[in-house]
Amino acid sequence: MKRKEALLATLAFAGCAPLARMLPINAGPASSEESPSSVVLAFDFLDAMMDRYASGATLRLAQSFVPIPASNLGSTAFVYDNAVMLMALLARARRTDVDRAALLGESLAYAQTHDPIGDGRVRGAYYTDPFVSASGKLSFSDPSVDTGNMAWTGMAFAQLYAKTQTPAFLTAALAVGRWIVANVSDHRGPGGYTGGIGISWKSTENNVDVYSLFTMLTTLSGDASWSAEAAPAAALAESMWSAKHGCYWTGTLNDGVTPNTIPIPEDVQTWTFLSLGTAAHAQSIDWARTHLSAQDAPFAGVSFSNADRSGVWFEGTAHLAAALLARGRGKDARRAAALLNDIQYAQVHAPNADGKGIVAASKNGLRTGDGDQYFAALHVGATGWYALAALSANPFVLF
Repeated sequence: MKRKEALLATLAFAGCAPLARMLPINAGPASSEESPSSVVLAFDFLDAMMDRYASGATLRLAQSFVPIPASNLGSTAFVYDNAVMLMALLARARRTDVDRAALLGESLAYAQTHDPIGDGRVRGAYYTDPFVSASGKLSFSDPSVDTGNMAWTGMAFAQLYAKTQTPAFLTAALAVGRWIVANVSDHRGPGGYTGGIGISWKSTENNVDVYSLFTMLTTLSGDASWSAEAAPAAALAESMWSAKHGCYWTGTLNDGVTPNTIPIPEDVQTWTFLSLGTAAHAQSIDWARTHLSAQDAPFAGVSFSNADRSGVWFEGTAHLAAALLARGRGKDARRAAALLNDIQYAQVHAPNADGKGIVAASKNGLRTGDGDQYFAALHVGATGWYALAALSANPFVLF
């Protein structure tokens, strides 16, 4: 089972330009004689999406997608995308980046503390035009609460606290952790955490997210009980390992034990290594590179899952590059560089490209296999993951 992004932008597929020379991927400032690097341009896109409706110290989130009339989500800001962007800003860590990351963190903390239920939850997505109304209320674009989004928001708070030592961010991260333990703990089979309130299946992806959050909380709070809460999440994820196939299954069926083997997504193969670091199962990275490779001429990379390899999922291509760099074996660095070059090419030539941001997919309607689709839409999440991979940053561990 996957984290649901039920509101994905549907943007038109445009023609492709011929191959061009790749931009340098260094993230340093450009000199007066140089063009900005690819990563600098990616950060420019992220900043612009954050400043679309407000600037300065105004609380706000970054709009997730650039819409067109064919499908317009307006100012929808998914919390997952904003957590990824926040951590990309911390990975580059210029002073202005840290300031922006802190403002995103303050905005997510506002959403947490001003939720009408007020139990530490954050919702799947908010509108950011405006993010906070004149009366102080929030507007939900997606009011759902699920384990993956909660864990990613918590990881963002934890990374912020580690960087800034601002106590409010640790308080917010701990509130997320307590919500997860109180609402989605599960004791069937190896234990772990379900996908959300009222959900009986368990996701491998969600559990590695939770494991990383709780491991961060152990370090930052000095409270060893978080390590005990992390253990069932790791156990659930590792129980989904298939030695025969060399990959991780998606998660469990509704019984909380039986593996769900259809589809087999990319992020489960790479995030398990980035989070758990299990060397004996690091071949899952190679499984993704081999079995999920996608070519949508002239674009290359990996697709979302084995359900549809007709297009490239650029966020997942960045996941794979980051995992290869984290593993660091043999040809891993060279293969990661090739994947980053594939993303750079899309930055300039993909449908709806603006030369700065990264589109979610090389084509419209790329199926995930669990009922969702990705589209050729400029995307904060894809751009943030590209920046993380280009900076060799792993968001699942404290920077």
